[in-house]
Amino acid sequence: MRDRWKDHWNDRYSKEEFIYGKEPNKFFEEEINKLKPGKILMLGEGEGRNAVYAASLGWDVDAVDQSEVGKSKAMQLSSERKVKINYYVEDLYSYTPKQNHYEAVVFIFLHLEENMRTIVSKKAIDSLKSGGKIILEVFEKDQIKYNSGGPKDEALLYSLEDVSEEFMELDFEKFSKEIITLDEGKYHQGKAAVIRFVGEKHK
Repeated sequence: MRDRWKDHWNDRYSKEEFIYGKEPNKFFEEEINKLKPGKILMLGEGEGRNAVYAASLGWDVDAVDQSEVGKSKAMQLSSERKVKINYYVEDLYSYTPKQNHYEAVVFIFLHLEENMRTIVSKKAIDSLKSGGKIILEVFEKDQIKYNSGGPKDEALLYSLEDVSEEFMELDFEKFSKEIITLDEGKYHQGKAAVIRFVGEKHK
C-alpha cells in the first residue's frame, strides 16, 4: 500500500510544472505570518512550496515526504528562491521527529489511512515544544462531491470529529469546516470543502 502511494506521488510530481503551484497555501500563509520564526516541521511536503515560503520568513525548516521526485523539485524551488530547507525522504509512518523540538508542525492536505493518521498526529504533537502550534488544512468528507482535488476515497478524508479526537490534547485556536475556492496549480482548482485547524500545545 505504502509503495503504491510512493509510486503515485513520484509519478504525479514527475511533470515539469509544479502541480500545486510555487506559492504557499493561503491558510498556511495567513497563519505562519502571525508567528515568530523558529523551528518548523512540514509533513507530506511534496514539491516544497510551503517549506520554501516558511524559510523565506526566517524559519528553520525540516520537510518530510516519501517522494524523491518531490524532494528534487523542492530543492529546485529553494534554490530558485535562494533559501535553505532540510528535506528528508521518509515514510511518515516510520518517521519519528525529535520530541519537544519544534515551534510549529504543519499538515497541508496530508491524507493518510485512518489508523496511520492517528500515529502520525501523535508524533507531531510530541515533537512540539510547549506553546508550539499545529497548523492544518485538509479536505473534509464533503469534498467527495467536488472535483477540485483530494482523494476520491472517503476514508482518506477528514471529519471535524476526526480532527477533534486526534488533537484533543491541544488548546484549539481555530477549528472550522469551510467551503473555499482553491487556486493552487493544476490539481487544486475550484470549490472545495476543507477543515482548518490551529492548536497550541499547553504552556
